[in-house]
Amino acid sequence: MTAPTLPPEIVELMGGVAESMLADIDELVAAMDAAAIELTPTVGADAALVAEMSASNRANVVRLMTVFARRDARPSPIDVPPEALDVARTVARRGIDLDVIFQSYRRGQNIAWQSYMAHATRVVPPGPQLVRLLEISSQRMFEYVDHVIGRVIAAAQREREEVLGGALARRTETVRLILDGAPIDSRRAGERLGYELARRHTALILWAPPPGEIQGALEAAAGMLARAAGARLPLTLSAGSSTLWAWLGTDSEPAVEALRGALERAQPNIRVAVGPTIRGIAGFRRSHEAAQAVHNLLAGHPGGERLALYRDLEVTALAAQSPVRAAEFVASTLGPLAEDTPSAARLRETLRVYLDEAENGPRTAARLHTHRNTVLQRVARATELLGHPPGERRLAIELALELAHQIGPRVLASG
Repeated sequence: MTAPTLPPEIVELMGGVAESMLADIDELVAAMDAAAIELTPTVGADAALVAEMSASNRANVVRLMTVFARRDARPSPIDVPPEALDVARTVARRGIDLDVIFQSYRRGQNIAWQSYMAHATRVVPPGPQLVRLLEISSQRMFEYVDHVIGRVIAAAQREREEVLGGALARRTETVRLILDGAPIDSRRAGERLGYELARRHTALILWAPPPGEIQGALEAAAGMLARAAGARLPLTLSAGSSTLWAWLGTDSEPAVEALRGALERAQPNIRVAVGPTIRGIAGFRRSHEAAQAVHNLLAGHPGGERLALYRDLEVTALAAQSPVRAAEFVASTLGPLAEDTPSAARLRETLRVYLDEAENGPRTAARLHTHRNTVLQRVARATELLGHPPGERRLAIELALELAHQIGPRVLASG
């Protein structure tokens, strides 16, 4: 049965509301993300899964609102965004209950619909036309969500069927048991993995923003890092469409400069979180937990080093466990220096390097590739904005500057 053609005046109004919503897309997606994380807190602890979920939410809203904005009176075919299929496959690979997909979509739908109604009341005054607009829009939105839910759950079920069979299933199950701290024999687990668990382990998490299908490039980068570390082959496990977990089994701690040099030969958008090198099956788990803490810290911020070591970021990761508390700490410690503006960023970076170089102006200037006088002027201005010499609260200021440097907008105040 063919869907009826919509009245032209309603089509025009739907287009106007859709354009208004697309202009506020960031705020809407943030609300949808928060609702999904509240539903399943374990999702919020995994930066890779959060990134894919957020990309899916954004893609779905953009897809539907773009259809509305075209102002086509004829019904359009419903296309499922690839980002929605990506996160469905990741949920299946992780062994998460597929009902999470259904519940997340319904929560996201409710939030999107509330936003749509709010935007509609700004475009159309109360009356019969607004009622008609909301009736038709809700029908189209529910049809879209129902269709997408069916497609993504089917994709997740197919992925789960593939994962449950063969070597990948055995590897996934064994790694999961180790990471969950289950009582498992080290020798037998090593045989199932084809990986020697008695050695020292350096866990890696490789990812590439924005989310996308680049597993081949991530696998290649893991191989380069393994060779640089003197490891035979990395043990790898896909953790999403743009995230890879890996472990390097070695007799000693890999040389950081060798790893950094290997990463320079990999695809340029690939970043790596590196856990500490620890022996045995417990070390396998603890190194991964540390690498994941670094990944969670950096995944939402595109700046910073491509190779990030837990030993360098352990304190920062601990301080950033509560984003709200971290933002409050940065604001109260840095004052006006905590603004998310280019001028404040220059002052923060200069002061951060200056303190790191034991307040040595020439060394700071060399690191920043600028003149010594410029460094001293910026430090003076930063001190003025702080309201006291940095040495009075050196530890707190250094930590606040490091948080701002590593995770940027998540702890900074809007300029």
